[in-house]
Amino acid sequence: MPTAQILLYLVLVLVNVAFAIAWVVQARRRTAVARPSVADVLIGVGTNFLDTLGIGNYAQMTALFKLRGYPVDELIPGTMNVGNAIPAFFGTLIFAAAIRVEPVLLTCMVVSAGCGAWVGAGLVSRMKRRTIQILMGTALVVAACFFTMTNIGVLPPGGTAMGLEGWRFAVAVTANFVLGALMCAGIGNYAPSMALLALLGMHPVAAYPIMIGSDGVLIPVASLGFLKSGRFDARVALGLTIGGLVGTALAFPLVEALASHLPLMRWLVIGVILYAAATMLRSAWRPTEE
Repeated sequence: MPTAQILLYLVLVLVNVAFAIAWVVQARRRTAVARPSVADVLIGVGTNFLDTLGIGNYAQMTALFKLRGYPVDELIPGTMNVGNAIPAFFGTLIFAAAIRVEPVLLTCMVVSAGCGAWVGAGLVSRMKRRTIQILMGTALVVAACFFTMTNIGVLPPGGTAMGLEGWRFAVAVTANFVLGALMCAGIGNYAPSMALLALLGMHPVAAYPIMIGSDGVLIPVASLGFLKSGRFDARVALGLTIGGLVGTALAFPLVEALASHLPLMRWLVIGVILYAAATMLRSAWRPTEE
């Protein structure tokens, strides 16, 4: 196994072990045992199934929580982060082992995203969220148009590489730093990662271990803060964790099956990107507080 891949696994394991220990310690301080409901588990299954396919899950989780009126709004961010940490770690392990992305690129992009989130916590989170959503939503629509023209034969096909070199490597790592920072402003990284890597000439399936690996570091780090403050619903988070592991395992074979069918994979990417663009632009025009 390459040194870069060993380093990546080491970082992932250390971060997630620290998270697991902190959760156990926090749980022991509670007087009642948190027992998730069937609805909590099903939400975890469905949203993580979509997340593993690259569609994302935070927006869907938030919508479902709001629909049923539980947990309360101030506990939703912490509940989602704590509940998705272990499924994200599980997804990282299976994707990194099954999809052979160039290990140095994978490691550098995951570390870059983590550094971006660290910096973005104090910088990007102060930017106007609506401006970021409009810019990224528009950029994703343009990217989807390029992919559509490629699939219908207007543009020459490309995007079969599983690694990058030279300026493309530098652009990918730098852009993932920015995407990691933007996650602090509530902007997901899945669709932008897919668009970026495909435009740089990589196979669409190569985006999966990169974007899930980034979450494998980002989410547990963010969750440590929520565990310390106690601003999360332990019962719901446990249900999301159980359901998330099941949903990830169910969706993974579909990604592997699509990997050998590049045009079909591109259509999936187009759908994911358009969904993300529509969500961002709709949120940008919605009259909410910054």
